Order: sequence, then structure tokens, then C-alpha cells
Amino acid sequence: MLQTSDSRLSTTSHSRAQWLALLARAPLELLEQVLQPHLQTTPYWLRKPETGLMMVEGRAGGNGERFNLGEMTVTRCALRLSNSATHRHVGVSYIVGRSHRHAYLAAVADALLLDEKEHSEIERSLLTPVRALLAQQKAARQAQADTSKVDFFTVARESGGDADEGEQS
Repeated sequence: MLQTSDSRLSTTSHSRAQWLALLARAPLELLEQVLQPHLQTTPYWLRKPETGLMMVEGRAGGNGERFNLGEMTVTRCALRLSNSATHRHVGVSYIVGRSHRHAYLAAVADALLLDEKEHSEIERSLLTPVRALLAQQKAARQAQADTSKVDFFTVARESGGDADEGEQS
């Protein structure tokens, strides 16, 4: 179990990993809209948004030997909403691409989700719509893929009854 800096709020690392993944894929416009009231103060930067490269690994057949597939651009950020005792939660983010703004907003949302007073509101106003949007996009991709689906049929050979009967005796 992952304990946050506030001992009253504990969360499993699995659920935090899920919301971090959602925040990384959330539309920038939605992040801006929902988090606007929380962006009035300057954050205490632990790591300002910075862009770098990460090596992406693959596995042959999904379970074979690892191999380097290539590099991917990633932007990361770590912050505290303020340097006061009321906002002790550290928000982090890693996003694909070069958007410093997206990394900043995702880190702000992570810090808010760690705060038990803000968690339910951010869950309702941000994570729920992102889940719905991603499900809709997945369904649209699946529908698009289904249009090119090909069903292959095989015709079983029916042999003459005499030839099979002779081999069995």
C-alpha cells in the first residue's frame, strides 16, 4: 500500500497508477477547464516540466527476449501546490510528447487527487469524463477495425465412404 504524506489518506499504488495513466491521456482542454480554479497560485516546483527521451523496449512474441524498440519523447514534472502545511501532497506526471503545459496540469491534478478534500470532486469532474472519452475513442477504433474484418471459412473435404471404410479394416 502506498502511503501519501498525509497519513489519513492512503491509496493503493494500483489506483494511483490508473489515474496517472488517465491524466497522461486526458485532453489538454479538459484539464485546463477543470483545474482552472486551482491554478491561481504558483506551485512549489520539485521538478519543473522537462522533456527527454526514454528507451522503449519490446519483446518478441510478447514473452521472448527484450530488445530496444526505439526512443520516445516524454515530459515529466513534480510539484507541490504550495509550500504550506495544508498542501503537502506531491503531484507527479509523465506524459508522452513535449507539452510542458500538459505535464504541469497532470501533476496538479495528481496532487489534488491525493488530497482527501479534493479527491471526489476531481474524480467526478475530470477522471470520469476522461474514462468516458477514452472508452468512446476505443469503441470508435474498434468499429473502424471491424469494417476491415475478414472472416475466413474452410470447407472440410468430404471423402467418399468407400475409401475411408477400406482403410479402417
